[in-house]
Amino acid sequence: MLTILGFAMIATFLVLIMLKKMSPIAALVLIPALFCVFVGKGAKLGDYVIDGVTSLAPTAAMLMFAIVYFGVMIDVGLFDPIVRGILKFCKADPMRIVVGTAVLAAIVSLDGDGSTTFMITVSAMYPLYKRLKMSLVVMTGVAAMANGVMNTLPWGGPTARAATALKVDASDIFVPMIPALLVGLLGVFVLSYVLGVRERRRLGVLTLGDVLVEEKAEDKESETVLVGAGGSGDAKTPAPTGGAGSGTDADAADDEENDGFQVLDPNRATLRPKLYWFNALLTLTLLTAMIMEWLPIPVLFLIGAALVLTVNFPHIPDQKARLAAHADNVLNVSGMVFAAAVFTGVLQGTGMVDHMARWMVDVIPAGMGPHMALVTGVLSLPLTYFMSNDGFYFGVLPVLAEAGAAHGVTPLEMARASLVGQPLHMSSPLVPAVYVLVGMAKVEFGDHTRFVVKWAALTCLIILGAGILFGII
Repeated sequence: MLTILGFAMIATFLVLIMLKKMSPIAALVLIPALFCVFVGKGAKLGDYVIDGVTSLAPTAAMLMFAIVYFGVMIDVGLFDPIVRGILKFCKADPMRIVVGTAVLAAIVSLDGDGSTTFMITVSAMYPLYKRLKMSLVVMTGVAAMANGVMNTLPWGGPTARAATALKVDASDIFVPMIPALLVGLLGVFVLSYVLGVRERRRLGVLTLGDVLVEEKAEDKESETVLVGAGGSGDAKTPAPTGGAGSGTDADAADDEENDGFQVLDPNRATLRPKLYWFNALLTLTLLTAMIMEWLPIPVLFLIGAALVLTVNFPHIPDQKARLAAHADNVLNVSGMVFAAAVFTGVLQGTGMVDHMARWMVDVIPAGMGPHMALVTGVLSLPLTYFMSNDGFYFGVLPVLAEAGAAHGVTPLEMARASLVGQPLHMSSPLVPAVYVLVGMAKVEFGDHTRFVVKWAALTCLIILGAGILFGII
């Protein structure tokens, strides 16, 4: 019964948010509370929620101060050169912009933290998508898939969990998997090219490298960093044709006010060019400290946010203004994380996760024993999507590995196969980082889910196929 109710709860949640019948926050809270009563453990709902909140509180704190930190860095101009550099490659061509998104997300993912990756990627790319009227779910989908592939790095989490659960060396898992993961990353780049071409056709861009110019702005002081795309130096702002909308300065100002993002106006008052290298060095030090684990990540971002506010905006009214400017994103993301704590708390506290995992293992035919690595790779898609990495790697993988060992399948093969589902996992409603992605991009979680699931699943299967072809799995 717990198995059925567990799957029913997840299915109900996904259907309601994809159909936009409920907001994600409401669905994450009300649906598990209702199913907790169905299970007959309504009296323990408070304990389950407190346990879930306790486990996710450090993550929520990290996201709150990380959003403030990177939000201020956007304000002071740290990412302006990145946007300009990407623009030189993109040339206002949607295809190049989507490919650039995938490349940027993959590079930034080297720090091993999904939330940081999404904050930096969205911060740099959002103004381009917004200004060219491109689909924002393309940006979130491509970024999530690229990060999902790179999440298999030994310091990213899943590889370390698999190594710990099966008592093998992380490098023995990861190094042989590199060819298959590179194929998966190449698949993401190819997919981003296809999606970019589709965006180019939708928006009416004619040829690669075209820089389409909209009407001259009356007030040139409000022009964005898109001015001079492709090195032309024209004081104009490129935008798609085909009725995508005229982009006047007033429109740009409206975009800033309505969306909570500045479109990186090179003349904005919050720029701190004299402090650029201080801010760059501080960010590099912060990322290094995260990788080296000098301090817990929430503590690092708390100190970083306080420091960057104090140095760049020494006057208290200016600090309050910066905090207020990013309060909307902070509230949305942290609220989503605490709501997700209700979902995970009920799922784990009632025992639904354990029953679902055992059921999945039990339904595997005995004849599939010699192919348990393949089975594990396929199961990693739904299981890492419907449960946390901890639940899958510490609860399910050891059971699958034991079944595989009885048929001569090595723990290393099982561990490698278990990494296959990560591109899909990064869009799971149980991953806090995905709320950073959709929250900063102003994308509905249901829209992101509908768009990304099929492409992320395809990326997972590409990695699995490459692993089998290369003899890795």
